[in-house]
Amino acid sequence: MTNNLIYFDNNSTTRVDEEVIESMLPYFRTHYGNASGKSHAFGWTAEAAVETSRIKIASLLNCEPSEIYFTSGATESINLALKGIYQAYKKKGNHIITCKTEHKAVLDCCRYLEEQGALVTYLDVDAEGMIDLDGLKNSVNENTILVSLMAANNETGVFHPIEKIAEICRERNILFFSDATQYAGKERCDISELNVHALALSGHKFHGPKGIGLLFLKRKDPRVNILPQIHGGGQQNGKRAGTLNVPLIVGLAKALEIASSQYWENSTHISKIKNHFEHQLLEIQGLRINGSTRSRLHTTSNICFPEHLAIHNLLKKFAFSQGSSCTSELLEPSHVLKAMGMEEKDIKNSFRFSFSKYNSIQEADEFLKAVFAL
Repeated sequence: MTNNLIYFDNNSTTRVDEEVIESMLPYFRTHYGNASGKSHAFGWTAEAAVETSRIKIASLLNCEPSEIYFTSGATESINLALKGIYQAYKKKGNHIITCKTEHKAVLDCCRYLEEQGALVTYLDVDAEGMIDLDGLKNSVNENTILVSLMAANNETGVFHPIEKIAEICRERNILFFSDATQYAGKERCDISELNVHALALSGHKFHGPKGIGLLFLKRKDPRVNILPQIHGGGQQNGKRAGTLNVPLIVGLAKALEIASSQYWENSTHISKIKNHFEHQLLEIQGLRINGSTRSRLHTTSNICFPEHLAIHNLLKKFAFSQGSSCTSELLEPSHVLKAMGMEEKDIKNSFRFSFSKYNSIQEADEFLKAVFAL
């Protein structure tokens, strides 16, 4: 059945690049040693693959290899960052600032930390999904230890002004963590330019494998401390225990390398698809784009359709989503669109389309034809 579906749900997950698959295969078939196995060649080979990948990733993200910690994905990275930082710094203060439109992984962590004594400020957004920087500044107090704001929203694609947020945090000596799950591998992700103290990403959002991600933690000016959330063999300087997944780490590095080398080609190709898609749909009276059209991912289009169009019927031929894939099992309306002030009936008629390098104008035209035939 899926072979006949046209896939427009790349913010949920992406098709793994064939080069990425090929890069991983030797570490399943031949070089299958444990990277912690120091006593024989199988372990040395695995350890070398991990460190080579770490160096490659650090070079692509413009940070130090020692600042990279491998995890099972962005959700774990977010948990490690928020819980680990709060626990390490709670004697200094207990106030965290985030936003109502953050991913559920961040929001659920913050709710958990509130039960542990944290005070959390949830910033509002405007109708375009944008935060007010003055509102951020005014929310800071003497107990603020952390700001957690995503680079790009997973439902609307709307950017937060990361560099400006980082500047505010540095001026006030507050740590800044950014969930870059939708940003990395799609936009140019230069950690030095973004100026964040901590950052999370996940490989399967940019044609890498599922089950692998990383957490960047700045090591100086300032050095970011965290308390580990997983205890065991003391791997990765004791920050994240557990056997390193060598094939997936190799695949993550390859996926990021490909995304970087193909950035201009892919962003141009995908932008043409999205722009064509939206331009044609806007001919429908009463249809509108949710979120800022000036400041968002080139991959993402969140559309509110007129109520009379039975868009759900098109899910038989096209794969797209309503809200975040991580919350699709919930019956409640999108918390992101709700925070943007949208009415519930409009939220129910809003759908996210997210494109990748594997999509085409022809596929977009097939969807457009189907919509206009409703």
